[in-house]
Amino acid sequence: MRQKLQKHLELLMPQRRENSKKLKEKIHESVSSVLPITLLVLILSAVIVPVDLSTMSVFIVGAALLIFGMGLFTLGADMAMVPMGNHMGARLTKSKNIWFLAGVAFLMGLLITIAEPDLTVLAEQVQGVPNMTLILTVAVGVGLFLVVALLRIIFRWKLSYILVGLYALVFLLGVFIKPEAVPMSFDSGGVTTGPMTVPFILALGVGLANVRSGKGAQDDSFGLVALCSVGPILAMMIISLFFPKLENIPSETAAAAVQNTLEIRATYAHALPHYLWEVLIALAPVIILFFIFHFFSLHLPWAEIKRILVGLVYTYIGLVLFLTGVNVGFLPMGDYLGKLLASLPYNWILIPLGMLMGYLVVAAEPAVHVLNEQVEHVTSGAISKSVMMKTLSIGVAISVGLAMTRVLTGISIWYLVVPGYLIALTLTFFTDPIFTAIAFDSGGVASGPMTATFMLPLALGACGAVGGNIMKDAFGLVAMVAMTPLIAIEVLGVVYRIKTRKALKTESQIIHEDNIPDLDDEIIDV
Repeated sequence: MRQKLQKHLELLMPQRRENSKKLKEKIHESVSSVLPITLLVLILSAVIVPVDLSTMSVFIVGAALLIFGMGLFTLGADMAMVPMGNHMGARLTKSKNIWFLAGVAFLMGLLITIAEPDLTVLAEQVQGVPNMTLILTVAVGVGLFLVVALLRIIFRWKLSYILVGLYALVFLLGVFIKPEAVPMSFDSGGVTTGPMTVPFILALGVGLANVRSGKGAQDDSFGLVALCSVGPILAMMIISLFFPKLENIPSETAAAAVQNTLEIRATYAHALPHYLWEVLIALAPVIILFFIFHFFSLHLPWAEIKRILVGLVYTYIGLVLFLTGVNVGFLPMGDYLGKLLASLPYNWILIPLGMLMGYLVVAAEPAVHVLNEQVEHVTSGAISKSVMMKTLSIGVAISVGLAMTRVLTGISIWYLVVPGYLIALTLTFFTDPIFTAIAFDSGGVASGPMTATFMLPLALGACGAVGGNIMKDAFGLVAMVAMTPLIAIEVLGVVYRIKTRKALKTESQIIHEDNIPDLDDEIIDV
């Protein structure tokens, strides 16, 4: 018995060492992601707007939790969420029963969305609609569009045509709803694709496409998040037709007053149980669905199951730490900075500072790293993680700059959303299909919890300070963050396509010249 136990421990040691090494790498990545925005806030508080010690202390602890939480989460996503999605996607594709596929896809979309923490936060901010009514309506929308996304992969429907039709419907519905409901409707498309659901949905698409194989399978492996982001927009617009008194409930975002380290610890200890329960509820539907699949269909080896279980523990702990840090530390800081910056005589500084924050903050979105790794893997390194990150950062920087312009000027979101999506939808016909799918996926991924709990409070605080209409002018920031990165990535796709064609043309010319006989040699031979 002792020998068997020792042998088992010897087998586990290499795996533990490998996990420890990967965790160090993930922590290093998260430090490089979170540190820039943290340093920027510290510099702003020292140079432009003085921040009280209480808020700053809670913020710094929150940054530390973000770093460790993101490291654990991304490692857990690699070990658990991605393999789970791949296995389930591959199994669903093998099923010849379309109704079974559609039913399972709808159930997955419904349950995952109901459990999404960001959706609950959004529902609590909306007055005039019962929370559960809003959550269920949005969840049904996501479930239906996940079915459409999976059927698109199986039947090889062209994504650009579907997107054009859906956004035409969105703009048509937008004509009939109250102006105050438009920004929140577009914001809902970003908040429902959170850090827990995105890795699973992305992996689901890759698993489906890998089994289908054939021409275009790689291109179709992305696009699920893009379609799932449209469902909440339409759902919120439909709700606003039946509940005309759609208003915002301002949330209390002030940091807890702390005097010493013991009080800081007490502040986080008080919030921790809420997020322990919230993340457990969020993960439960995915875990239950996966193990139902495992027992009745997948029958994976025990070694794979153990790896997934360990990954789920990492995912759970990481997401709890991340959400606790971002909600307790970063959310009050965003609101506080927004109010102080908007109160300055030169409050136009909000625009360039917002752009800089947007450029840095996207690197701290946990799901962005999962997307970038998936893109690099599926494209065999043709689109690297660094190129994706820089492109997303530029897109988010532009989006936050536009959002802060709206806060200060009060211009309608339609003047930005309509031309923005028209450009994005037009570019779908000039870039490769895989760039279209990745681009529209990136919109939902970039607008994650960091955007919702740091950048949006920044806009809300600034809007309140300048006396603007919060519903019309501050909300819509998440929509901007979801829109501009997809344009940036599509432009990257157009440039990539032009360079590839030039390279192929040059290569063909070289081959052609090599095949032309040397006339001088022929004359000498004669």
